[in-house]
Amino acid sequence: MKLRQLQQFVTLAETGNFHRAAECLHMAQPPLSVSMRKLEDELGSALFERTTTGVLLTPAGQAMLHDARQALLHAQQCRQAVQDARDGTGGRLRLGIIGSATYALLPRLIPSLRARYPKIALELTEATSSDVLEGLLSHRFDAGLVRHPVLDASGFELLPLDRDEFVLAVADSSPLAMHDAIALHEAAHEPFIMYPRAKVPGLAALAMMRCQFSGFVPQVAQEAMQVQTIMSLVASGLGVGLVAGVARQVMPRGVKCLLLTDNPPGFHVSIALARLAGDTNRVVQRFAEHALICCGQ
Repeated sequence: MKLRQLQQFVTLAETGNFHRAAECLHMAQPPLSVSMRKLEDELGSALFERTTTGVLLTPAGQAMLHDARQALLHAQQCRQAVQDARDGTGGRLRLGIIGSATYALLPRLIPSLRARYPKIALELTEATSSDVLEGLLSHRFDAGLVRHPVLDASGFELLPLDRDEFVLAVADSSPLAMHDAIALHEAAHEPFIMYPRAKVPGLAALAMMRCQFSGFVPQVAQEAMQVQTIMSLVASGLGVGLVAGVARQVMPRGVKCLLLTDNPPGFHVSIALARLAGDTNRVVQRFAEHALICCGQ
């Protein structure tokens, strides 16, 4: 059974006449008759009752008509899905994201992406930057949003989407909270909540480097991987923490974020779109183009 036979069967059923069906199908009548006879032989049952004026569906033909129409519809949907994926306007996009991307970046990207490309099915998975990059290499993710810069970018294409700076999270009860902005070296004596190097090596290196730029090596009191955890530990009075400025949008009660007045020129913590170098996935390309436009890049 071939799709063209199903199309011929449906057309003949709808027209009720071999001559009219052949005209609709842009074919001669004898080949249509032969094709329908072969289909009936294959199925082992007559589908049409021949009359002097045309054809009528037999009970077997009536039983087949709905499924035949559905099969043709699904075939067309398969063709369209392939075309959409080829053009990048449809298909699946598996996106690995760091938690801080959900504060401001994703709410800016996703609604307009869904409006522009409604056929793209998004699968979002929260992960660390290291896990996102590993997921790209293992093809668990098609693209990712990672903290930028990264320690080892070999094999990846990174497109920075925003630019942010560290702020210092302190407890409301800390004397530092009397200020809205300080130079980071003024907090050198404080215990720091830092990022674990084994879990988030890029962010841990950036935070340590930021302290060194201000002339000190921080006293690490605790380590935490998630910004929300760092904020909670800061609120508990266990130390201070360096977090990206966007984290002020989810600042819990009992915490104040101080601007830093001694940020080194050109030192930023950003979020970048990551994909494999040389990737030709058109859905990823569409997403990258959309993200750059939304972020004014």
